[in-house]
Amino acid sequence: MDEECYFFLMASMRKMRLNIPLRYTLEFFQSLFRKEVIEGKGMVNGIINFQVFRNSDGVTLSKSSVSYLYDVTEKEDVLAVHERVLEMDLIKEINVNNNLLSNIRVHSPENIYGSIYAQENDLDDVILLNPNKRIARTTTGNLLFLEGDVIKVPKQTEGAYISPLMENFVTFLHKNNLADIQEHEIIAFESQKAEEILLISDEKGIFSVGKIRNKTFGNTRFRELTEDWKNIFL
Repeated sequence: MDEECYFFLMASMRKMRLNIPLRYTLEFFQSLFRKEVIEGKGMVNGIINFQVFRNSDGVTLSKSSVSYLYDVTEKEDVLAVHERVLEMDLIKEINVNNNLLSNIRVHSPENIYGSIYAQENDLDDVILLNPNKRIARTTTGNLLFLEGDVIKVPKQTEGAYISPLMENFVTFLHKNNLADIQEHEIIAFESQKAEEILLISDEKGIFSVGKIRNKTFGNTRFRELTEDWKNIFL
């Protein structure tokens, strides 16, 4: 998925009007992580959280140079569904926008507020709504709702993240006719109608949602689908 992640990074930098250095090629990042992560740290499986930021060295913001930093979290199996299932709830005190910049990973006070709210209420994460009171995403990733053979995914125009990991997963399901993938505008109540719910986070990994309020959910079907997906990388 290196190409998908690379093109997402480039598109995000353009949206934020960052100057993209000529050295920021796919080969540059492949070499960087091979040298510093795989060879330097001896890691085989992990998630790299990579951030680009604007320096304060330009006459104007648009002319400022950029720098980057990253950290790596080692994972035994990045594509496996975590054993621990998540408990969530809707948060109504705040909402997230559904414009062009809502789809990319940037500093977000809504995410910070939502994370603190979750911790204070013994939750693993919270579901964030957009101004139209429809489901956008969680603080860490996107939600997929399984009903029969249909998997409903909130549209990006609803405030969902652009996610190379999720795009790869749903493309695999679609190409192999394993599920009917449908982008939807999903009202909050519809989360209670799902049979299973999956959280895909490019930052944290893949999780089953086990409970939202008083409703519990299974995870058998999504586990089977993610196992099939994982096998194509072996």
